Amino acid sequence: MLRGFALLGILLVNAQMMAGPYVSLGGGPTVSGADRAVAWAVTALVSGKFYLLFSFLFGYSFVLQRRSARRAGAAFAPRHLRRVLGLFGLGLLHAVLLYPGDILMTYAALALVLFGLRDLAPRTALRLAAGLVLTLSVLLLGYGLLTVAATEPVTPAEYAPYAARTVAAYRGSVSSVLDVHLRELPAVLRADLTYAPDMLAAFLAGLAAARTRLVERRGRDGRWLRAVVVRWLPVGLAGGVVTACCANWPLDSRWFLVGHAVDVLTAPALTASYACALLLLVRGRAAEVLAAAGRMALTNYLTQSLVLAVVFTGYGLALYDRTGAAAVTAGCLVLYVLQLACSRALLSRGRYGPAELLLRTVTLARRPAPSGCASPAVPRRYARRPVP
Repeated sequence: MLRGFALLGILLVNAQMMAGPYVSLGGGPTVSGADRAVAWAVTALVSGKFYLLFSFLFGYSFVLQRRSARRAGAAFAPRHLRRVLGLFGLGLLHAVLLYPGDILMTYAALALVLFGLRDLAPRTALRLAAGLVLTLSVLLLGYGLLTVAATEPVTPAEYAPYAARTVAAYRGSVSSVLDVHLRELPAVLRADLTYAPDMLAAFLAGLAAARTRLVERRGRDGRWLRAVVVRWLPVGLAGGVVTACCANWPLDSRWFLVGHAVDVLTAPALTASYACALLLLVRGRAAEVLAAAGRMALTNYLTQSLVLAVVFTGYGLALYDRTGAAAVTAGCLVLYVLQLACSRALLSRGRYGPAELLLRTVTLARRPAPSGCASPAVPRRYARRPVP
């Protein structure tokens, strides 16, 4: 269920990046007050929060996969390596063909690091995660403050030539789209390397949570879930407001890294609050629908990029830099609802989505046994149980 919910946040952020060079800032030729407000809200409430949830769940599932291999009497290391290679291959194709802001390659690289740390005690893993977050935040803050003190803000005139080249490339032919993807990929990978400690920290938090069976113990504990939301939601919201002020408005471009330093430090609080609120509030059929989308998270993630590429690039409608943040967000909500419906329909016919089946085949080095209809995404005996 959490993974299915996280898909919405990933879609909202990626769509703004794929829609044009100004959309995530609430700018561009079709800008309106609504566009500025929506872009600001996405930065404050969504950006930097949902990839943390995915990363946490990746670390959690790492432990579950290790247990599964042990139960099957199979060596975990070869399975994990094949899975990493499969993720990297899918990520490379995704980055080149659809969206250079791919996260799968970074996940694959960090999954190797996680494998080396697999036997950390839960408390040690959490301490290392906290250290990574604090270190990255301090480094970004220091560099950001130097940027504020020693540089001038980037003016629209300075940014315009890059934006014009990018717009022309994305509205052009298939070859021009592929060319701009390849040109942008090194810069994206450098940015991913910068934020890799943040993702690894979430991996480690997920590993620690799975080792202590946190979701199994606390996922139905209404009192504990409410306490997390009450304590940490204000912290996360305050950090999101600061981040949006630095990245979007009213502060200028020099404050971008300062905002991201705050985001690295406070986004985990908002992410945890979202997750606990979802577990607290969503029950019954809604939980089943979200869980089905989450079980097809890889397929849905890749499908989102495919649809957005067809809409915004020369692959199809070429609407790059022709749509504001408000319209982009509305379109994302429609696409997400369609994905929820399609995921449930597909999983009524089998256990896996297409990308999940491919990755599992690579991981196991054989095709998984056919199974007919999948079991319900949320066990019926828990689906409508009231929260204490």
